[in-house]
Amino acid sequence: MTETEPDGRKLHISEQPFTLGNWHKHVNWVNTSLILIVPFFGCIAAFYTELRAATAAWAILYYFWTGLGITAGYHRLWAHRSYEAGLPLRIFLACVGGGAVQGSVRWWSAKHRAHHRWTDTVKDPYSVMKGVWYSHFMWMVLKQNPKNRGRTDISDLNEDPIVIWQHRNYGIVILVFGMLFPMVVAGLGWGDWKGGLIYAGILRFLFVQQATFCVNSLAHWLGEQPFDDRNSPRDHVVTALVTLGEGYHNFHHEFPSDYRNAIEWWQYDPTKWSIWVWKQLGLATNLKQFRANEIEKGRVQQLQKKIDQKRAKLDWGVPLEQLPVVDWDDFIAEAQSGKALVAIAGVVHDVTDFIKEHPGGKTLISSAVGKDATAIFNGGVYSHSNAAHNLLSTMRVGVIRGGGEVEIWRKSEKQMSSQYT
Repeated sequence: MTETEPDGRKLHISEQPFTLGNWHKHVNWVNTSLILIVPFFGCIAAFYTELRAATAAWAILYYFWTGLGITAGYHRLWAHRSYEAGLPLRIFLACVGGGAVQGSVRWWSAKHRAHHRWTDTVKDPYSVMKGVWYSHFMWMVLKQNPKNRGRTDISDLNEDPIVIWQHRNYGIVILVFGMLFPMVVAGLGWGDWKGGLIYAGILRFLFVQQATFCVNSLAHWLGEQPFDDRNSPRDHVVTALVTLGEGYHNFHHEFPSDYRNAIEWWQYDPTKWSIWVWKQLGLATNLKQFRANEIEKGRVQQLQKKIDQKRAKLDWGVPLEQLPVVDWDDFIAEAQSGKALVAIAGVVHDVTDFIKEHPGGKTLISSAVGKDATAIFNGGVYSHSNAAHNLLSTMRVGVIRGGGEVEIWRKSEKQMSSQYT
């Protein structure tokens, strides 16, 4: 029975609980077939199909081609416009990207732009806030509520004839480049038609799918956040190894139009290297990079944020503005009454509990009690270390009105001089 809201509106299936009678209505059967069912039967068939060395090598090569179709094509070219590609390269990327069996360029890029615009919110199509497995593939397996759809501008995609051609013929693209092409190469090349279909076709796109899905799940769960921690994207070499260089995801979310994911020469990013090679061959142009100055500002700001968070957990003593203000005479009186008080830079410090621990000895610090020890502390007797300054700040108990002994003396001298003029 279809459920409705109090106002009579029909509830979308995603808003209804799973039951024995409606569970099948929750499932997106097209996506489920391509992501789970077909690969499942491919795994079973692999037990009865010999894996030949030539087929294995071809499957690995085609894995990289179709993986680049997603990372360099769907993602960096069409979703983010991080570089421009000539017609031959766009056709190649649209075909092998379709062979990865992850949706059309238009569909994939629209979802990804929504992911960037609405990261970690209800309108994020694969928000990790709903769980790692949801962001990995369940968002495609289950039907989604249209009212939560995060909309973005894809007018540029609608004006690209390659994108429109692939979108309109996507079923044929899957069949040809997902299964038939890898099978034909293996069949005509070395007579392994069945192995070509199973290993270079079905199992190959299974691995490409799961690797790419890690960008939506693993890259939002594992690693560090060197540029910003307000949202979930993270950087980690493991994710980069799995996803042909897409693992530096924190950087990518901060600088999405940069054609690189990895900005250091030693970081693994074969997608970046491929795009650079295509540029040298004249196939790609206008490779976009954020200015190093802007990247470093983001890194420094995040470091400062982490430092501030650590600093807030430490004892730096009572802030000066919260300390009581005392007269110099009162300071002297308190020190003579038994408290070990010293004045340094106009601030009163109670060193009673520290006298016995003073590295210079009890006599040395006792000689400064009840006095302005600014000069003594700052080089007159010993130029104290930064650690000593930090420790001293935890002993603050007051602020001298007028500053200190020298300042008070000068003030009194001026007052006396004015009486005789």
